[in-house]
Amino acid sequence: MFEGLSEKLERSFKVLKGHGHISEVNVAETLKEVRRALLDADVSFKIAKQFTEVVKEKALGQKILTSVSPGQLMVKIVHDELADLMGADSVELDIKGNPAIILIAGLQGSGKTTFSAKLANFLKSKRGRNPLLIAGDVYRPAAINQLKVLGEQVNVKVYTEEDNKDPVKIAKNGIKYAKEFGHNLVIIDTAGRLAVDEAMMNEIANIKSSVNPQETLFVVDSMTGQDAVNTAKAFNDRLDYEGVVLTKLDGDTRGGAALSIKSVVNKPIKFVGIGEKMDAIDVFHPSRMADRILGMGDIVSLVEKAQEQFDAEEARKLQKKIAKNQFNFDDFLNQIKQIKKMGNVKDLMGMIPGVGKAIKNMDIDDDAFKGIEAIIYSMTNEERENPKILNGSRRRRIAVGSGTDIQEVNQLIKQFGETQKMMKMMSGGKGKNLMRAMANMNKMPGR
Repeated sequence: MFEGLSEKLERSFKVLKGHGHISEVNVAETLKEVRRALLDADVSFKIAKQFTEVVKEKALGQKILTSVSPGQLMVKIVHDELADLMGADSVELDIKGNPAIILIAGLQGSGKTTFSAKLANFLKSKRGRNPLLIAGDVYRPAAINQLKVLGEQVNVKVYTEEDNKDPVKIAKNGIKYAKEFGHNLVIIDTAGRLAVDEAMMNEIANIKSSVNPQETLFVVDSMTGQDAVNTAKAFNDRLDYEGVVLTKLDGDTRGGAALSIKSVVNKPIKFVGIGEKMDAIDVFHPSRMADRILGMGDIVSLVEKAQEQFDAEEARKLQKKIAKNQFNFDDFLNQIKQIKKMGNVKDLMGMIPGVGKAIKNMDIDDDAFKGIEAIIYSMTNEERENPKILNGSRRRRIAVGSGTDIQEVNQLIKQFGETQKMMKMMSGGKGKNLMRAMANMNKMPGR
């Protein structure tokens, strides 16, 4: 995500390295590189120029503290301006109606149908809503079936009228159905359309005026860059929507759409799509995104993801086991499962400050723990509960059963011992060697 932009911005700040003060000359040189980085990220020249002018004005007006270098100060100013460019603060959805109505609009292929199901899942699991999905795309042959399949995946009811070709009537009838059957939230998926197609733009405008949604969201593929921004403006001129959704952000190494769209349409980015799974959407936080662009990680989002999977009762049981030095391979396996539920492993690691750059060229996928799991599943219940009995013959049997070699099994058992020690340190409040123990985790087989 934003890999190219992050690298170029990092290089631009090196211009100030070694300088004891900020001057008009070294700031101009740095901002020339910043502007070039933004242009390469597919940000318009006008926005890039305005951005660097604001940064220059703030940088030259700042006094540098003795504890802060010019480079650090420039990073801080650029960070704050990037966050401001993307909207400064996150903006919540308005879902106060009964039912609350959310209308989804956008181009063909932007990911509207998938996002509709993701949003239903998000509002159901994290906001306690009972959503209804309405299949309003009457033109794409597979659209209704796709929404049905996705609805089943997230256990959300999908309202369809397959013989009806009037999306306005379908939307209105779907809302009546929601009221009748107790759905307090409605999400209307609509057909993809071009801004230049007058008939189709009239249709989406008619749907909006007929159902009067609390939220109209414009869904756009972030990888289309400046084209996405231009399209967003054209749609906003007709629909005056409440917010933007950027899909496929995990595949966007440039970032032009995320950086430009708020400035052009003056509407907040409310959600971002970050993968194919049904839980792969995030509320958009401009400041956190600025952190990630500048290589600072996103520890707040990482903690929030962990808290979503946090089970207080299980945690108490685990704490007792750790305190008694009874943490075993079954507990270790459960911790791996919790991590996997949090999302893509490489993306999670990239949220840790300083780690993103270190792992950018590493091939870490969702099967990162596959080797570890295979080894543990090849153990008997007794071996998982009491790793001390894992002698040579048992280890050879486990290696054969897991499709690994004896060295990998030995390495995992050794590293598991380190994990036990780490857990004991955490339980006892001894944190001096914690980071060293955590670093050893990266050497485990399958990582």
